[in-house]
Amino acid sequence: MKNQKEPEVAVGIVSGKQIRFTLNGPYAVQGTEFTGAQSVEISGEKILWNGNMYDELLFEPLVPDASFSLSDVTIGVNFHWERKETQTFLGTLRLIIDGGKVLAINRLPVEKYLESVISSEMSATSSLELLKAHAVISRSWLLAQMDKSRKTKGEKPAFVCNENEILKWYDREDHDLFDVCADDHCQRYQGITKETSPHVAQAVGATRGKILADSMGEICDARFSKCCGGAVEEFQYCWEDAPKSYLKALVDAEHGELPDLTVEANAQEWIRRSPEAFCNTDDKRVLSQVLNDYDQETSDFYRWHVAYTQEQLSTLVAKKLGIDFGEIIDLVPMERGKSGRLCKLKIIGTKRTLAIGKELEIRRALSENHLYSSAFVVDKYDYRDGIPQQFELTGAGWGHGVGLCQIGAAVMGERGYGYDHILLHYYPGAEIKQIYR
Repeated sequence: MKNQKEPEVAVGIVSGKQIRFTLNGPYAVQGTEFTGAQSVEISGEKILWNGNMYDELLFEPLVPDASFSLSDVTIGVNFHWERKETQTFLGTLRLIIDGGKVLAINRLPVEKYLESVISSEMSATSSLELLKAHAVISRSWLLAQMDKSRKTKGEKPAFVCNENEILKWYDREDHDLFDVCADDHCQRYQGITKETSPHVAQAVGATRGKILADSMGEICDARFSKCCGGAVEEFQYCWEDAPKSYLKALVDAEHGELPDLTVEANAQEWIRRSPEAFCNTDDKRVLSQVLNDYDQETSDFYRWHVAYTQEQLSTLVAKKLGIDFGEIIDLVPMERGKSGRLCKLKIIGTKRTLAIGKELEIRRALSENHLYSSAFVVDKYDYRDGIPQQFELTGAGWGHGVGLCQIGAAVMGERGYGYDHILLHYYPGAEIKQIYR
């Protein structure tokens, strides 16, 4: 694993019947130089560009700082703040055909990619130690996914789907034409659309080539989420049943023990109160380090409340799952992970009963976008003929809660913890190693 060369990463950016982009510097296609505004579109089973048909197109930069800008890139896919914007990228632009659309893929060195990811995920006001910690985990996660992709090419995650239950999980195996996508499904990547701060470049440079390794020397699949809600989750409750030694349940504090939140009574008690934790903060200055402007449209994510009428909930669930449950009688927790997050939930309706999981499937089914997390409890009110007319969900945290908690890590950085201490808090048993210079 040591003395590798810095790898390159292929990032899927956007797809469409037509893609408009601008070459902001000199790029070469088949030996000919191009600059300026461009447009490609699908024509039959080919890509139409400049009056000619292609199976694929490769735009290669002729100078190191040459960039290209893609129009109508969707960010925040399926989140409440989803929007389109023009984004600018360094490196190579590859256009291929995928599912009757043109797919734009950006290829560039890993360290340049990381500068953008850290700038997209974090604010330039973040402490240097937080930025360094995030550089290490983003690098680790990326290289672990690329390695896994090579080993499991063509494999898809298993899921259970029958009359009684639907259990699904979503991971980067959804991508087989590129290494990672540019949105929150993988890691938020916006190229050089937002100027990389010297602070971020310093953090990436200071940790260049450094990754987290497990006890076997393998690169850690270093997951992270916005806010764990005070309890960090384990890998297998969100994705495939393959526990990771360094992705363990723990309380997000310097001291203290996590109660057994797989026990329903304990989970109910934990979620309904607001225990002390690194991520239990309303300090706007600290939150602004982790939450970009559109993320700050969200508030109260350490503990949150969502209310539905019977009509709203039954309509929503029917729409999201494509199943008519009739009126919803109950939402019954069947299995929780060690952070209290539901990984299996039973929906009981007047027409149909079904168990769903894992955590992201539950979050998708119970919200127009995504519930903040699946760590929630349900209260029912205003019964009519035995059927509740009001539901209130009280929840904890934002995201799957596995690995590093970004808000908790931001607080740790502010309190003077070094990046190594932050990493080993969230990834117990892991080791920081350098695999290339």
